[in-house]
Amino acid sequence: MERTLSIIKPDAVTRNITGKVNSMIEESGLKIVAQKLIRLTPKQAEEFYAEHKDKAFFTSLVEIMCSAPVVVQVLQGEDAVAKYRKIMGATNPAVAEEGTIRKTFALSIDRNTVHGSDSLESAKREVSFFFSNLEICE
Repeated sequence: MERTLSIIKPDAVTRNITGKVNSMIEESGLKIVAQKLIRLTPKQAEEFYAEHKDKAFFTSLVEIMCSAPVVVQVLQGEDAVAKYRKIMGATNPAVAEEGTIRKTFALSIDRNTVHGSDSLESAKREVSFFFSNLEICE
């Protein structure tokens, strides 16, 4: 069993579609084992996305992620990282596969509804960024 991090981004939270996103996650066979609604500070967003700090989109990413609350989650299941990446769909919703979260709900490449860890290493780091072991319920 693997764990991965999911963030339901501000564009989805403000449109009140977190339940619809969660339904797609659960229907895929992944289990939500931790979840909370938080508001990221700019410092937290900058730290979380530090690997992108030299990229042109970094400032707007931080602004978007701090614009409204987000739902951070730990997902668990067999091949959770790869499975969630597939369910999310391509970063650009215009080229995402039909039936994926981003194709179904994303507004644009910048407001693409969800974030998911891109590797097991990232998942471990990202999960521990937001959750203690006491908060994860199997």
